[in-house]
Formats: sequence, structure tokens, C-alpha cells
Amino acid sequence: MHSSRISTCARRGLAAVVAAGSLLTVLTTATPAAAGTASTPVNGAKVVCTSQKPGLAPALSHDIAAALDSHEGTSALAVYDRRTRTRCDFKAGAHFDSASVVKVTVLGALLRQAEEAHRRLTPREVRLTTAMITKSDNASTDALWRQVRPAGVQHFLTLAGMRHTVPGAGGAWGLTQITAADQLTLMQLLTTDNPVLTRTSRGYALALMRHVVPDQRWGAPAGAPATATVHVKNGWLPRKTDGWRVNSVGTFTGGAHDYGMAVLSTGNRTMDDGVDAVESAARVIHRDLSR
Repeated sequence: MHSSRISTCARRGLAAVVAAGSLLTVLTTATPAAAGTASTPVNGAKVVCTSQKPGLAPALSHDIAAALDSHEGTSALAVYDRRTRTRCDFKAGAHFDSASVVKVTVLGALLRQAEEAHRRLTPREVRLTTAMITKSDNASTDALWRQVRPAGVQHFLTLAGMRHTVPGAGGAWGLTQITAADQLTLMQLLTTDNPVLTRTSRGYALALMRHVVPDQRWGAPAGAPATATVHVKNGWLPRKTDGWRVNSVGTFTGGAHDYGMAVLSTGNRTMDDGVDAVESAARVIHRDLSR
């Protein structure tokens, strides 16, 4: 199911690790100098979009702001579209409890460890990763978190250039502190050649995200074009303070589509409120990018 050789970067030590992360950051965040930029204020911040497609940046910034403004709670968002060289950000550096979206990071860390050990995933690991991603199984995540360990997760984060993500203490993987920007970096990493994960590893991760069970295919896929291949992972978590955390990350490929998004939210009164907030933003993003 999975095999790879350790990358040259890893063999050359810490300097190359930092360089690999920096390279990935450049590849996934660079914006053309000639791109148009637009911003729209909402909830004390701004939705800022940049695009090479005429008219797309102002449309996206306005529509995303309108979608977010109609909901209570606190949200953050990051979007990329390679086809039009578009990027949108809203509070993308703010920290949120990860809930189950961190499971994609756990999977990435495991895949990286297997690559560095020159081995395939074991049947046990295949079983656990499949349950963790497609069904969001917590017991499987507990087992893999113990196996990979927070240090292994941090190693992957460093390589991936996800510099603002902080692994949850002890076994509290659901309280990992994430940002929309870092989650978008992860979506981009899974859909482009890079020195962190091989094509085989990335294909395995995307295949699991493509086969998430039907009742968990809400969030980022809302309003996705019928011609797009959908890869998604959601997270939801109620806490005593700030209500429900509802997060969704996804990437959309095939049929001339090549884009992704991360939408994070907290302070939702109910889970449904959080899902509505995420899906309101997702729908306008899909609509505007498909025009």
C-alpha cells in the first residue's frame, strides 16, 4: 500500500529540514506580482484575496465576507486556487482547537515516519488510518498518536512548513492548536510534488479523504462542482467555553479543478450553527471559483 525511500533532505540534517520547509512555503504561498488584490472588512478584520483572474479577487472577498458576517461565533479561512493563482485569507493566523481535522496531520506524520524507515504501512496501520480518516474514529487516532508521538508530529510540521501549529499536550490531539493558513499549507502539500511526502504517500492520504463516509461529507464540499473530485476532513468538538468548534478542510481536483480551503470556527451555539457557518463560506468559494 505504501513504500518510499528517505528523502535526501532528511539525510542531510536540520539545515536541509529547514530548507525543505522554506521551499514548500515559497511554492505554496507565492503570489504573482501582477495579481489583483481586494479586501472586504468583516467582524473587525478583513477578507483579503489576490488573484490573476480579473474580477475574481473582489468577488471572492465580498462574497466570503457576506457569508461570514451572517453567522455568530468566530471564524477563520484560507483558500487557494492554482488555476487562477488565487489566494484568500481571513484571520488565517489565528489559533483554533483542531478537533478531528488534526487527523490528516497525524496521517502525514505517520506516512513520513514510514518513508524515513524505508517501509510500507503495516496491515494494522492501514486499518487504523482508514478508520481514522474515513470514519473519524477516535480510538484509532489515540493509537496512532501514541505511536507517532507528539515529537513525530512536530517533525512532520517542521518539514511541512506548518510553523504555527502546536501539537496537543499528552494525548489531547483534539486540542492541537491550528491555523487556517497551516491547514491550507497541508492541503497544498497533499496535491503537489514536494520533498516531504512522496507521490505514493500523498495518493494514499487523498484516497482516504476521498472516501469519507457520507454523513461526514459536509463542510468544505458544500456547493462543490459535480466535476470535482472531493477530498475532505471535518472536526467538531463541544467545550464548556466558547461552544462548539466546527472545522473543515478540503481539496478539490479533477475536471480542471485544483483548489482547496480551510474553514475554522469556534463560539458556535450548536454543531449545526458551526456547520452552517462553514458551508456558507464554502458555497460562495465554489461558486466564484467555478465562474
